[in-house]
Amino acid sequence: MLKIFVGYDPREAVAYHTFCQSVLEKATIPVSFVPLALNTLNEYNETHDDGSNTFIYSRFLVPYLCDYKDYAIFVDGDMLCRADIKELMDAIDPFAAVSVVKHDYKTKYPTKYLGNKNEDYPRKNWSSVIVWNCDHFKNLQLTPEMIMNSTGAELHRFKWLDNQFMDLVGEIPKEWNWLVSEYDYNPDAKLVHYTIGTPCFADYVNCDYADEWWNTFNNLKQPTDTELYNGRRKKR
Repeated sequence: MLKIFVGYDPREAVAYHTFCQSVLEKATIPVSFVPLALNTLNEYNETHDDGSNTFIYSRFLVPYLCDYKDYAIFVDGDMLCRADIKELMDAIDPFAAVSVVKHDYKTKYPTKYLGNKNEDYPRKNWSSVIVWNCDHFKNLQLTPEMIMNSTGAELHRFKWLDNQFMDLVGEIPKEWNWLVSEYDYNPDAKLVHYTIGTPCFADYVNCDYADEWWNTFNNLKQPTDTELYNGRRKKR
């Protein structure tokens, strides 16, 4: 069973559910989804006041939440899976502490969804998809207390691995975290990331891959057999 931890922000809850649907439609292995919703993380208090979403720091709890065992995936909630998630696991370095797409870009959009600032910084978006080797010895220090007392730069730049251990940050193909609007349309993208804004927001309703997002959303919200759905609920 592959555990997939998904960033959950109540302001775009529909994005979480649509992402999960997209994984299920293509997966060939058993998966389970864990929403990183702050109200469910009873041993973690969010002490940071920066960031554009509510799961910006809770992603680093994944090894702890897995009891430091096995592999797990974290993804931001504003994504769409276009390929079998098993292919992602087949692409990682099994000896790495984490595996990520190592983006190297400057944003085209200083402002993103809901008016949030979109600043450039080193290793930007590396942490938006992380394949965790949860029992790796360098990840054992990722406790709720450590995360609450660490800065964004320390966590999102993987500073807990130390400079001498940066080779423990494995690299996965860019197609597994394809940045919509920042990168040109790629028909071979396997996991697209609506980092500027999900199609559920009016400003991004027609962005690249939006049609696929809406098709997945429609598969989620009603039965595929229209005879089973007539838009009415029985009174009880």
